[in-house]
Amino acid sequence: MDSILGLVQALPATDSWGPPVTTDTLRDGLPYAPFSKGDKLGRMADWTAEGKDREGRGGRQQYGRNFRDQPYGAGAGLQTALNIEGIGEEASFSIVDNSRTAARRTFGRGGGTVFRGRGGARGGAAQRGGRGGTFQRVGGARPGQQQYDNRAAQRGGRGGRRGGWKDWDKPQRTREASVQPRDTWKLLEEIDFNRLIKLNLDTGDGEDVEDYGFLYYYDRQFDKQPGAPTSFRKLNVVERAAYNVTTSHDPIIQDLAAKDAASIFTTSDILSMLMCAPRSVYSWDLIITRQGNKVFIDKREGSNVDRVTVNENAADAPLETSEGTKDTINNVGALMEEATHINHVFPIQTVTESQTSKRDMANEHPFYNPEEETDPPASKAYKYRKFDLSLEADEQPLHIIVRTELDAVVKNAISGEDQYLTIKALNEFDNKAIGSGGALDWRTKLASQRGAVVATEMKNNSCKLARWATQAILAKADQMKIGFVSRVNPKTSNDHVILGVLGYKPREFAAQMNLNLNNGWAIVRTFVDMVMSQDEEEAKFVLVKDPNKPTIRLYNVPRDTFEEEEEMAGIDEE
Repeated sequence: MDSILGLVQALPATDSWGPPVTTDTLRDGLPYAPFSKGDKLGRMADWTAEGKDREGRGGRQQYGRNFRDQPYGAGAGLQTALNIEGIGEEASFSIVDNSRTAARRTFGRGGGTVFRGRGGARGGAAQRGGRGGTFQRVGGARPGQQQYDNRAAQRGGRGGRRGGWKDWDKPQRTREASVQPRDTWKLLEEIDFNRLIKLNLDTGDGEDVEDYGFLYYYDRQFDKQPGAPTSFRKLNVVERAAYNVTTSHDPIIQDLAAKDAASIFTTSDILSMLMCAPRSVYSWDLIITRQGNKVFIDKREGSNVDRVTVNENAADAPLETSEGTKDTINNVGALMEEATHINHVFPIQTVTESQTSKRDMANEHPFYNPEEETDPPASKAYKYRKFDLSLEADEQPLHIIVRTELDAVVKNAISGEDQYLTIKALNEFDNKAIGSGGALDWRTKLASQRGAVVATEMKNNSCKLARWATQAILAKADQMKIGFVSRVNPKTSNDHVILGVLGYKPREFAAQMNLNLNNGWAIVRTFVDMVMSQDEEEAKFVLVKDPNKPTIRLYNVPRDTFEEEEEMAGIDEE
C-alpha cells in the first residue's frame, strides 16, 4: 500500500483531467495543437473569427448551419495557441469576402423569392406573349455584389426552362442612350412605364383623309405550307426606290396643317413607337415640335425608330457591342442592320410587279420623282387618316392625322374584293447563339410546331410585333403578312432563305399579344397635353427612353437642336 501511495505522489500534479499541455513546437516556433480526425475543419485560415469565443468550442449544441465554417474542437485550440504565443494579428485584417455559396433556389414552399410577371403563378404573362421586358430586383444588395435579375424566374412556372449555371449572378446589362442630353436641355417630366400602362382612351377606328401611291398584288405562292422544303425560296435583293420621310418633311402633311385639318401630325412608324413604349427595352428618342396650336411628332435622322430590333424582349438579349463580344454578326447592332435590310427587300419580293395589274390610289406617289430616280418605285400606298383624341372636358376637339402605309393588295378568295396588306419579316440568325431567346429551329419546327414558334417570337419580340400590329390597325389593313426568313448558313449574314409566310388579322393578332390600343392612344394624349401646357407657343421637345430603366423623359430643348446634324446628313447624301 505504501508503495502505491508513493507512486501516486511521484506523479506530476495537473490542473485538470486529460493529457498534459505539451511544450513541443514545430519548425519556426509554431506551437503544436492536437487534432482529432473526428473534428470538422473550416478554412485553412479564418480571418473573420474576431469577436468569437476563443476559449473553447462551448459544446456541439452551439454549432449551427450558419456557423459551419467556424473552427471548433482541435481547430479552436490552434487559434488559442496562436493567441497565447502572441503571433496572431487578426485585428489588423479586414473582411475580404466571407459570402457562402448560394443555396439552391427552389420554387416550392419555403424556397427563395420568386419574381413573376403579371400572370402570377405558373409562368406569368411573359409566357403567354404578354408584356415583355426584364423584371429586376433592386435594393438590398450586399457591398460588392451585383444586383441580379430574374431571368430564371421569367422562365419559371411548371414546364418552364430553368436558367443556366449562375444565371442569378449575371451583372445587369448597361446600354447607351440613343441620344445624350445636353446642358442646354431642361427636364420637364420623367414618367415610368407603370404609370403609362394604367392609361386608357377610346378613339374609334378613324377616317380616311387622302391616299397616295399604288400597290401591286401579293404573290400567293408564298402562302404554301410554311417550313416545308418546297416552300423555301432564296431572298433576293431587288433595287426599288423606297422612302421613309419624317413628319415635318412630308409635303402632304404640310398642306393638311396649313388647312387646319388637325392639331397633331405624325407617321405610323413614329406613332407606333410611342404607343408601344411600355414594351420597349432599347433606347429611342422622338422630337416634338409645337407651332402655336399644332404639334408635329418627328424622328431624328439616324434614330433607332427606323431600325428593326431582334429579340429585344428576350430574357437573354443579344450582346451589346460594348460588351466585347467576338461574335460580331450576332451583336445588337449587326442584328438590327440585318433585320432592317430584310424588311426592306422582303415586301418587294412577295408581290407580282405588273403595270397592267395593280391598284392605283386616288393620288400619285407623293415622294417619287421619275426625273431624279433611276430605280422604279416600290409597291407602297400612303393613307392619311384622322383620329379623334378629344375628351368630354375639352372645349375644342383634338384630332391627329397619321400617315399610314400599306405594302400590297390581294383578292379575297370568296368575295373577290381587294384587301389591303402590310408585309413584315421575322428573321432567324442562330438558335444556338447567345441572344436567341430559346427559339426553336425554324427549318424543322415551323411546319410541325408553328404555334410554339410564333409564341416564342411574341415573347422575344414583343415590342417589334406590337408596333407592326399597331401600324396595320392604324392603316386599317385587312391582313398582315409575316414572313419567316433564316440565314442559309448561321455563320454568315449575307445570304437568306424565305421559309414561309403566315397571315393574320391585325386586331386578332393584337389580342393574342394582349395589345391595348386604347392605352397607346392615352399615352399619346398624355405627352401632347404636357407639350401644350407649356407657356411657349413655339418650342421644341425631345422624348427619350432611358436605356437601362423603364422610364421616359421629356426635355425642353433649344429650337436649333439637331439641325446641324440634319444639315450634315443632307450634305453627305449629296
